[in-house]
Amino acid sequence: MTNTIFTVPQRAGERPITDLRLPHTQISQLPAPALGRELSRWMLDQLSSLDHVVFGSSLRAPPGTIGLFLGDCCGCGPERAFLLGREFAHVHIEDDGSLHAILPEPLRRAVLDAGWAEPHPLAGQPTVSPDTVMIYAPRDKGEAETIVALVRMSWLNARGQYSVRVGDQPL
Repeated sequence: MTNTIFTVPQRAGERPITDLRLPHTQISQLPAPALGRELSRWMLDQLSSLDHVVFGSSLRAPPGTIGLFLGDCCGCGPERAFLLGREFAHVHIEDDGSLHAILPEPLRRAVLDAGWAEPHPLAGQPTVSPDTVMIYAPRDKGEAETIVALVRMSWLNARGQYSVRVGDQPL
C-alpha cells in the first residue's frame, strides 16, 4: 500500500444546481455540449490507464453512462467502496458530464468542503454506499485533471489500497 498526500483545491464559484430526484443530475454550470463530451472523453482516456479497470455500461445510471469497473482479480476494497457490483465510479458522458463515485473519508469530507461534490441523495440507504457522491462536471481541463485525481483515489479504495492523507488530516 502506498501512502499518498492529496491536497484538494477549492473549486471556483458557487455550487451548481442539481436535481435531487433520480436520476441525480446537474442542472447548472454545464460546459457547452461539445466541450463537455471532449472533457469526459479526456478523463476516460486518462482513467483507462488504471490497472484492471474495465469500462462498460453503468449498472446504476441511465443508458449512455460509462461505468468504471474493477476486474474480478482486484476488488479487495470494502463493499461500501462500490456503487454496485464492481463499479466504483461512472461518468454521465451523454448527459450533464457529472460523475458519481465512492470517496472514502477523510477525502470525501475534504472534497465536499472544497465544493467539488455533494452527497448522493440516497447515500447510506440500503444498497447505496454512504460514501457515494456526485462530482460536478468539469468546466475546463484544469477541473478535469482534479476530477481524474479524485477518481484515482476511488480506484485505490476499491482495490483495498486506499491510504491517503488529505492535507494535514490523519488517516
